[in-house]
Amino acid sequence: MKEIFDVIILGGGPAGLTAGIYSSRAKLKTLLLNEGTIGGQIILTHEIANYPGVEQAPGFQLVNTMKRQAKSFGCKMKSNLKITKINLTSDIKEIEVNGKDIYFAKSVIIATGGKPRSLGIDGENKYKGKGVSYCATCDGEFYTGKEIFVIGGGNSALEEADSLTKYASKVTVVHQFDHFQAAEAYVEKAKNNPKINFIMESEPRKIIGSESVNSIMIENLKSGEISEIETKGIFIFVGYVPNTELFSSSIKLSDRKEILANIEMKTNISGVFAAGDCIEKPFRQVSTAVSDGTVAALSAINFVNN
Repeated sequence: MKEIFDVIILGGGPAGLTAGIYSSRAKLKTLLLNEGTIGGQIILTHEIANYPGVEQAPGFQLVNTMKRQAKSFGCKMKSNLKITKINLTSDIKEIEVNGKDIYFAKSVIIATGGKPRSLGIDGENKYKGKGVSYCATCDGEFYTGKEIFVIGGGNSALEEADSLTKYASKVTVVHQFDHFQAAEAYVEKAKNNPKINFIMESEPRKIIGSESVNSIMIENLKSGEISEIETKGIFIFVGYVPNTELFSSSIKLSDRKEILANIEMKTNISGVFAAGDCIEKPFRQVSTAVSDGTVAALSAINFVNN
């Protein structure tokens, strides 16, 4: 006889782990499936200082606590797999993993998060891992004593630019506007850091190198002037793209490919809920992901029990 879970959670970031805590604590038979390492984008974050109740902690430490909590309530977890096929429209949902194993559930919570957005400029793909990075925590130490660039003007860009000054001799932030989209606290901290320089109203146009990155070409959007500046490292923080390709044929998505979910985290399919960075919403923080995961789990609990 096939094993049927009450809820299967797709994604192991803060939203998915929170959903796992709530659903398993409510005695629902819960399985969490994650394509990579459990933790999501937060494990790449050097420091979390605005999560209520936690004054300061590395991102990986915070999610490891969530993971232990979910497991302590009985949530089963499987990671480093590939979801190859889904059937969400039937009463019993089907999730195929690695092209062979099929898991069944009465309800599904989609919490697949997002991946870093690319600039789409010449040389970016060629030098990924060879001077182009999307993770300060992963790669910052490789640039000890070197001059590097950070592309972006949001919270992540300025927060990670500040953390990179622990290693780099100089960090230059390139942003397309004359002002930042980040919270004032991040802006003030970056501006007060003597190692951080700013190139505003400008965009990168090309990444140049041989075996690895050697320089970056930057265009001033007001004058049209293009400058080539030597560098060994370029860190890109220009937002995220939701991981929703797998659901495009069954779940209603926004123009930005974000899952459309209502206030109860319900999607257009009965028994399917969504939470975290993969849904359409204006703000993306650890605390909002946790909130989404809580609501999605409570909605799934009501759905299964009724």
